[in-house]
Amino acid sequence: MSYQVLARKWRPRSFREMVGQAHVLKALINALDNQRLHHAYLFTGTRGVGKTTIARIIAKCLNCETGITSTPCGTCSVCREIDEGRFVDLIEIDAASRTKVEDTRELLDNVQYAPSRGRFKVYLIDEVHMLSSHSFNALLKTLEEPPPYVKFILATTDPQKLPATILSRCLQFSLKNMSPERVVEHLSHVLSAENVPFEPDALWLLGRAADGSMRDAMSLTDQAIAFGEGKVLAADVRAMLGSLDHGQVYGVLQALLEGDARALLEAVRNLAEQGPDWAGVLAEMLNVLHRVAIAQALPEAVDNGQGDRERVLALAQALPAEDVQFYYQMGLIGRRDLPLAPDPRGGFEMVLLRMLAFRPADSDDAPKPLLKPVGISQATADPATPVAAPTVAVAPPAAAVVAPAAPVVAPPAPVEPVPQPAETLVAAEPAPVPVSEPEPEPEPEPVAAVVDLPWEEPAPAVPAPVAAAPEVAPTPTPAPTPAPVAPAHDDEPPFDPSAYAAVGMDRDDEPPLDEDYYGGESDPAGFSYLDELAEHVQEEPPKPAAEPLPAARPATGLALQWLELFPQLPVSGMTGNIAANCTLIAADGDDWLLHLDPGQGALFNATQQRRLNEALNQHLGRTLNLRIELILPEQETPAQAAARKRRERQHEAVASIEQDPLIQQMIKLFGAKVRQDTIEPVEALADQGQ
Repeated sequence: MSYQVLARKWRPRSFREMVGQAHVLKALINALDNQRLHHAYLFTGTRGVGKTTIARIIAKCLNCETGITSTPCGTCSVCREIDEGRFVDLIEIDAASRTKVEDTRELLDNVQYAPSRGRFKVYLIDEVHMLSSHSFNALLKTLEEPPPYVKFILATTDPQKLPATILSRCLQFSLKNMSPERVVEHLSHVLSAENVPFEPDALWLLGRAADGSMRDAMSLTDQAIAFGEGKVLAADVRAMLGSLDHGQVYGVLQALLEGDARALLEAVRNLAEQGPDWAGVLAEMLNVLHRVAIAQALPEAVDNGQGDRERVLALAQALPAEDVQFYYQMGLIGRRDLPLAPDPRGGFEMVLLRMLAFRPADSDDAPKPLLKPVGISQATADPATPVAAPTVAVAPPAAAVVAPAAPVVAPPAPVEPVPQPAETLVAAEPAPVPVSEPEPEPEPEPVAAVVDLPWEEPAPAVPAPVAAAPEVAPTPTPAPTPAPVAPAHDDEPPFDPSAYAAVGMDRDDEPPLDEDYYGGESDPAGFSYLDELAEHVQEEPPKPAAEPLPAARPATGLALQWLELFPQLPVSGMTGNIAANCTLIAADGDDWLLHLDPGQGALFNATQQRRLNEALNQHLGRTLNLRIELILPEQETPAQAAARKRRERQHEAVASIEQDPLIQQMIKLFGAKVRQDTIEPVEALADQGQ
């Protein structure tokens, strides 16, 4: 007798032998026992979950010689013929090969005939979603009102492709995928009955590889028996499937837990011998970490879907919760970046080494590498490094201190016996907290000057700068090479040297340059000396752009005509700026003379004069001979007139705000203050698109 595969040999022949699908079996058993039979059933689900098997059992229940029952005898001629696939009144149709409407019409022509042997004629249409739209239309009427002796059973793996008219005429049952636990349980029963030796780990590998399909699990078991020469062993199944040894994933996680780089790379080397898909290995690690996180939050919620529940619970006890979350996030990012790595194995190793190198900040075993000083604040770079106690000398409130117009370098005062560098750095930002170097380098690097903070012991008194900027004799120390200044952001106020003078900073306590100051993050310990310093520094409002100086006299005569003519000229850019700072002095026929503010002389050249002359010719429709002289205009230019109008609008806006009754009430009740630098006329806001 020829060999029969396990999937066919162990196909269930009654509802009692079915594995899983209890939600479907309960409804069918109750309907059969109570004789509440529907004329059309639709079974949906993935491959190998029991759709065709349930349909054949229903055919046996309807046609068993003992009567309509949920427990067919299995011994009568009808039951045996259905089991053997030769019952004449069970018509199985493969819709994938009979999609044409002619095939459906041929089927419907035979519906009118009564069954030959059984009580009912059962039509089992498999993969019904493959029928054409015309076939569905031809089937609708018969499917809705078939003869009383006809039952339709439809099966599909893709119910979304079925028309709603078909779905509304059927009782729909959705079959679930088989869980790995259920598959392993059934396989152990089958192999025990078949007297085939097996290992539990091998069954778990088969259960996961089946991906919810019991038929696939039985087929893989047949293959494993042949591969293992009559035995189902974990090593053979793993080699047959080419799958990853699940225990090696736990080996990698154990090496991470112990912080053992040697064991970690050894585990990677063992994985490489199997030639795995490194992205798949990383995904398996993420699955384990996900289950570990669940075990830490709710241990009883961890399933045994992969046969490693105890190992997951043990790992959840050993790994800190923050490490689990960090490893998971690092693995997700590494899996995303893995295709960018030059070598997949190297990318995988870098992900593991990154997990090993970084730990949460509050972890006891977090690495604390010593950072080499690079001219930035060590309080920001390495909080573990001891920092010299800084203090800030604050000027008394009554003292009026005026900052010098330009940075002045003075000989260092003997405040403390710290060797001063050859250069004194000047910055446009507050000075960072300095750090005392443990050992002097052979070549001293520039170090920011020490400032005193108010909560520490005050330093010896340092003479405050005088009100007027004194003249200092040149010192033999060469001036430092000017460094490029970082571009200022739009939302930051410009640097004002008086802000440093307000806190009583000595001239030899100049802050470092912009490029030596790092202001992107605050102190890692949560403390920022800038916040304390800001309490003693009065914030200065941003300075407005420089306005042209008012003219000596208002525009009259030719100058007034030029004010009216300028807005109509087709000029812009530098040419427009030249015209805005000119005034018309003489107009003798076609010979015109303009006076230009010498402050704009750097922008003026023959090209600008030619362009302005062409614009005048185009506007006036005649040819002029234009001449421009660099002489300060005595009457108002268009630029000065525009500046005067802006000032007038600004004054009106400030006056309207200060005279507003609501503003005055807020000042009186709450001590509010009006920041005049934030007031803008309505016309200015409209020009800015606000």
